[in-house]
Amino acid sequence: MREVEGRRLCQEFSAGYYGLCTVGGMLSAGATHLALTPLDVLKVNMQVNPIKYNGISSGFSVLWREQGPSSLWRGWSGKLFGYGVQGGFKFGLYEYFKKSYSDLLEGHSRSSIYFLSSASAQFFADVALCPFEAVKVRVQTQPYYAKGLADGFPKLYYSEGLSGFYRGLFPLWGRNLPFSMVMFSTFEHSVDFIYRKIIQRRKEDCSRTQQLGVTCLAGYAAGAVSTIVSNPADNIVSSLYNKKADSIVQAVKNIGFGNLFTRSLPVRIALVGPLVTSQWFIYDTIKVLSGLPTSGGVNRQLEEA
Repeated sequence: MREVEGRRLCQEFSAGYYGLCTVGGMLSAGATHLALTPLDVLKVNMQVNPIKYNGISSGFSVLWREQGPSSLWRGWSGKLFGYGVQGGFKFGLYEYFKKSYSDLLEGHSRSSIYFLSSASAQFFADVALCPFEAVKVRVQTQPYYAKGLADGFPKLYYSEGLSGFYRGLFPLWGRNLPFSMVMFSTFEHSVDFIYRKIIQRRKEDCSRTQQLGVTCLAGYAAGAVSTIVSNPADNIVSSLYNKKADSIVQAVKNIGFGNLFTRSLPVRIALVGPLVTSQWFIYDTIKVLSGLPTSGGVNRQLEEA
């Protein structure tokens, strides 16, 4: 990274830095979620109607045969804009909170800093995402509900009021808070492990290509681990948004405790692993092109506890 130090767009932990991280999070999350819309459409339908959509290949076949190829891209606008907004909050605020908590909680373990930072960032990110998610899930599972956000937002507001947009906020927190906490912590520790134990060199002594390679490896590990943790809440969110249940307790009873952990898990792993990897790669590429170091691992702000 020495060769790009002289042309940084901004200094680390400045207002410009957090703004850059927010933009990077928006672009990385919005683009990757958009690209994986077909898998997300299948995942949501498998959760809402597991008998009809009981496998990845058969589920795609049913969607294609009954609703046409365009059905695979239903809800794309919710994916692009909703998760773009969420990604901006999540990555930008995570960087801010990580620096703030590391200064405030000096001497605490790095894991506690990562958990607190990611949970704080995700709290606000999900408030921003929730209205988009409410419309997206309905569009994906109810073919004649709306075409997208433009007609879906007013229809949902007129039929259910403001509360309709936030019906799934608590299970969304239940899904995304543990996901985010595990994802960021796993990523940070994976980056540190790869540099210390595998490459056995400091990040600063590696090329930008090597640094981005580490980002991809750590990103995939983070995505796979966090998917398993968040799967029960993801099933509950889909059930509530499609009125398969009126409460979290009823949703759990309808789905079954064991099915909370297994239903749609294979397609979620196929979806989330590449998704998280791609997000981190795009996010860190934007950092590198701006003359900044890649994310993760121990640095001078987060010393070993």
